[in-house]
Amino acid sequence: MAEVILKNLSKRWGDFVGVDNQSLDIHDKEFLVLLGPSGCGKTTTMRMIAGLEEPTSGEIWIGERQVNDDLPKDRDVAMVFQNYGLYPHMTIFDNIAYPLKVRGTPKAEIRPRVERAAAQVELTQFLDRKPKALSGGQRQRVALARAIVRTPKVFLMDEPLSNLDAKLRVTMRAELKHLSRELKVTTVYVTHDQIEAMTLADRVAVMKHGIIQQLGTPDEIYNDPANLFVAGFIGSPAMNLVRGRIEGGQFLTEDGVKLSPIASEDRSEVVLGVRADDINVHEAGEGDIDAPIYAFENTGEASFLTVEWGDQRVIARGDRHLRKDQDDVVGLSLNPDHLYLFDPNTEKRIRL
Repeated sequence: MAEVILKNLSKRWGDFVGVDNQSLDIHDKEFLVLLGPSGCGKTTTMRMIAGLEEPTSGEIWIGERQVNDDLPKDRDVAMVFQNYGLYPHMTIFDNIAYPLKVRGTPKAEIRPRVERAAAQVELTQFLDRKPKALSGGQRQRVALARAIVRTPKVFLMDEPLSNLDAKLRVTMRAELKHLSRELKVTTVYVTHDQIEAMTLADRVAVMKHGIIQQLGTPDEIYNDPANLFVAGFIGSPAMNLVRGRIEGGQFLTEDGVKLSPIASEDRSEVVLGVRADDINVHEAGEGDIDAPIYAFENTGEASFLTVEWGDQRVIARGDRHLRKDQDDVVGLSLNPDHLYLFDPNTEKRIRL
């Protein structure tokens, strides 16, 4: 196995910057997720590791070898793509065996290796079938088995679950997590889906405009966001971000609505962050402030209230048994131990 090290890695096309001078150490046997919106540089970073894109500058190390000049086939990495890339005329056995055959693996080794890989993804009974006879989730498992069979130093996975329906994605996430713990192979996983990132990763690198905004465990990026982008991107629903000021230890919205006591010096401009789970919902008159409901949503497992604080709207999470109507007024209080402050100009976190 191997660690992957990126040193001052950049990729430019003319004036457009895809990845901007990024350095990253991916530990041996770690499952690292590159997370961010479309165009943030996550797939470009993976393609440079794979050798499918040439860096404009910087170094890529896999294990103890710099691989900038190595062809993709010589880097000992295996990729799993968004589209399965299976050969429709081949059986599942032959699809899984294909990487071994093109590398000249002795025939006597191929069958046991294919059968072992198929067993790891629970496909043993489908080896004689063609891809068209399999479901989407089964086809994705064939793609995984084709990567596993090579026993590479590094797995590279580019949004492998995005073509699956919601229920199947949940199932495949569990299978991937189990498989990653079993194989213990260094894995770099690209996604824009924060749920995938939070549930699969040992660490997450949150990217924007080709730059890593924060690198940490799922708990760290959720509970300790470094800046406004990470705070607003991580979480479902996203963290509420309310513009205002601090006067005399009290946070006030831009139009003067008092929300919560806060242990901070006076600031003329500040963004207050609070997650929906940290806003307590009461009957009108029982909280710190009263607010009218703009929209009420019952998801079955919880209720979500979008309320109006002056000219800004925030989302609070209520008990799953709570029932309210639009325009009802509720009382709200904020958990003082889970409030975040950000500088609206630099967008960086202000530590309390």
